[in-house]
Amino acid sequence: MFRANARANTLTILPPTTTGNRPIEAPELPLAGPKDGLMNKQTTEDSAGPDFDPNEWAKIVEQSQRVMQEYMSRQAADTGAFDDAMRIGQTFMEATTRLMSDPARLLEAQANLWQSYMDLWQATARRMAGEEVEPVVEPAKDDRRFRDENWSNNAVFDYLKQSYLLTSNWLTSTLSDVEGLDKKTQHKLDFYTKLIADAASPTNFVMTNPEVLRATYESHGENLVKGLKNLLDDFERGNGSLAIRMVDEKAFKVGENLAITPGKVVFQNDLMQLIQYTPTTETVHKTPLLIVPPWINKFYILDLKPENSFIRWTVEQGFTVFVVSWVNPDAKLAKKTFDDYLVEGPLAAIDAVKKATGEAKINTVGYCIGGTLLACAMAYLAKQKKKSPVASATYLTTLVDFEQVGDVGVFVDEEQVEGLEKLMAKRGYLEGSEMAATFNTLRANDLIWSFVINNYMLGKEPFPFDILFWNGDSTRMPAAMHSFYLRKLYLANALTKGELVLLDTTLDLSRIKQPSYILSTVDDHIAPWMSTYKATQLYSGDTTFTLAMSGHVAGVVNPPAKHKYGYWSNADLTADPQAWLDGAEQHDGSWWPDWAAWLAEHSGEQVPARIPSDGKLAVIEDAPGSYVKVDLRQD
Repeated sequence: MFRANARANTLTILPPTTTGNRPIEAPELPLAGPKDGLMNKQTTEDSAGPDFDPNEWAKIVEQSQRVMQEYMSRQAADTGAFDDAMRIGQTFMEATTRLMSDPARLLEAQANLWQSYMDLWQATARRMAGEEVEPVVEPAKDDRRFRDENWSNNAVFDYLKQSYLLTSNWLTSTLSDVEGLDKKTQHKLDFYTKLIADAASPTNFVMTNPEVLRATYESHGENLVKGLKNLLDDFERGNGSLAIRMVDEKAFKVGENLAITPGKVVFQNDLMQLIQYTPTTETVHKTPLLIVPPWINKFYILDLKPENSFIRWTVEQGFTVFVVSWVNPDAKLAKKTFDDYLVEGPLAAIDAVKKATGEAKINTVGYCIGGTLLACAMAYLAKQKKKSPVASATYLTTLVDFEQVGDVGVFVDEEQVEGLEKLMAKRGYLEGSEMAATFNTLRANDLIWSFVINNYMLGKEPFPFDILFWNGDSTRMPAAMHSFYLRKLYLANALTKGELVLLDTTLDLSRIKQPSYILSTVDDHIAPWMSTYKATQLYSGDTTFTLAMSGHVAGVVNPPAKHKYGYWSNADLTADPQAWLDGAEQHDGSWWPDWAAWLAEHSGEQVPARIPSDGKLAVIEDAPGSYVKVDLRQD
């Protein structure tokens, strides 16, 4: 561990595995350590460092030069990064100008910060003199950056931690309510401030991260060399842009250990394949179930490893399950519109399920933007002369009202949409990695900085984590569809206003009269639950709202056997979401059984189980099909 020596005013470092060794002071950190380094090389106690192979160094130097050339070439051609920097700079410039117009308030804020520093200096001095003192400031309970015990046990690192927290809290507080800024600009300012504050954390730098210092000491710096190699490899993978590897990609393969629930592809068109799953029960509910996942990601988030698979579990509950597997589009599909996604997605899938099962009615599930499209389909069908074939609809973390979309809104305004449209016009689609980068930025500490520390500073390989493998298996967005989606839904909020026109039909959500089950998650950074809750006031049918713990993915993919998280329920769907939550009952465990019981009520009697090959649709190939296996990381 790390300990502060108050008398000598030096930092003493005792690695946990060698507490009997002679203490080494901080300046000597890279020069001595255990005989067995992190990379299992034999060194002596007085060795000056690891015995690096000159040939390996030559390869690293050569790779560095190649990567730098690729990076400079990409930067010269890429105006997007410059535009982003200009946009952020303009936001801070406007905020600074307005702050300077009220010097009294600014002086008060600076005085408060100075007083906080004085409190911290005094507390640290008393601690180093041997007193027990309470922290001046502590990390939030969900802040996992300072988990290493030395952030608390060592006075020096504790001072660094608290100094950073005081500064970042002061910065975000000072800029959180700048007078004269419009609501949109203030939201951007808050987001950018947090982004910069997170980047400045002492955990993100070698010399101020105790875990990295310990690894460097124990391995004689081999972790940093390995980290440099990882960094160069990631730049090469990104062709001059940093593509952080978040997971051991060799640990998973779609169709082999992910998305392996047995089934058959029974229908396909340009935009999707339809999978029918093989039953595991002798009888099933009469009404089949169609799942429409988002096309921003791949469907197998609902069919990960067997123990985490929502699809497998639903099949085991005695439902005939179908799922849409969206294509990973290329330039050939650039002109596919939102209308096309409606026609070739849920509408085509509904007809196919009816044909495969012989049933006139089906139940439906939509996840994220798949739920938005499902709501559009429901509203469209409600205006047709024929009676709707949908018996019920389940919406998982689905936005239909886009007035308040959380931090995603930082990236969606007229200027940025125009920039995206120019970019998409050149190649016909939005690259999947660009969409993924936006979502990763929303949770920078978890999805960026934690991997910078693990991969580049500790020199470790990423973990084999199925959800992160799926997260990196990104999909493209056709230009025409994505432009319409951003403009009509995000910018104009046309669906909720009753102004969205699809297939020459003006959609009206109030005409959705089927029973609805709405599932939201309390920590959702993509579809904020207080916004998804607004759908309870829009649909006319009997509506159930359930709020699950955790976030956009983990709150949904929460199998009962894991005994994780919980959920809230309340039959009183008041217009105020906070009032709904205040009156809600909390339940332990997964929401899945509650939903399955609700679905069973709308699924009819039991009938003999349906085998995919026995229906009126011919089998095309085994699940999970070929569309989902198009991996942009391998292009």
